Amino acid sequence: MKRSLYSLTVSRQKLARVALPLIALLLISSIAWARAVVFPKTSTPGAYEKYSLRVINEREVPTLRVEIHFPVGLRVISFGDVPSWKLKILTDTTHRITGAIWTGVLPRLRFVELPFIAVNPKDSTSLAWPTYQTYQGGERVEWTSPDTSSKTPVSTTLISEATPPPPIKVSRTSLYISLVALLFALTALGVALRPKDADVNP
Repeated sequence: MKRSLYSLTVSRQKLARVALPLIALLLISSIAWARAVVFPKTSTPGAYEKYSLRVINEREVPTLRVEIHFPVGLRVISFGDVPSWKLKILTDTTHRITGAIWTGVLPRLRFVELPFIAVNPKDSTSLAWPTYQTYQGGERVEWTSPDTSSKTPVSTTLISEATPPPPIKVSRTSLYISLVALLFALTALGVALRPKDADVNP
């Protein structure tokens, strides 16, 4: 009987060690997030805002080029210096700044923030920031999809007097899988934490 109780206790401890990290991983992985995002995500009409394009490299090869196209109605007026990165400013025939290209070396598991200052549109709107990330070897990832649950969603900023946090969207398939796995993890955790006396017959 003592050996049986000891085995049950060890099994529960193992289940708890597996279930707790699994629950945390599921909660994190269910959130859709991009690797080229402009911050802040909310701002006010007409404001002089400091924006920052954050680019993450998770590939085995470095990122060498980052290009962004600025939304119509936004007036970019200045750029911040980024050590080891070169900046090329894109303009149209009226000399309005329409985009920017940064070139440098962003190794694996590193990120870079590319700052700029802009004047927001006077009216409430949603700004989209199409961004293009080029890796060593020529591969180009386009962060331009309007579908926030896609693999390459475009970053957006809400311009409004009231600035509620933007909703987090996830694909239905990943949500169902996460819910099922979360239910399994919670069940395993419940079994692992159940009092020992509950398994002993009177």
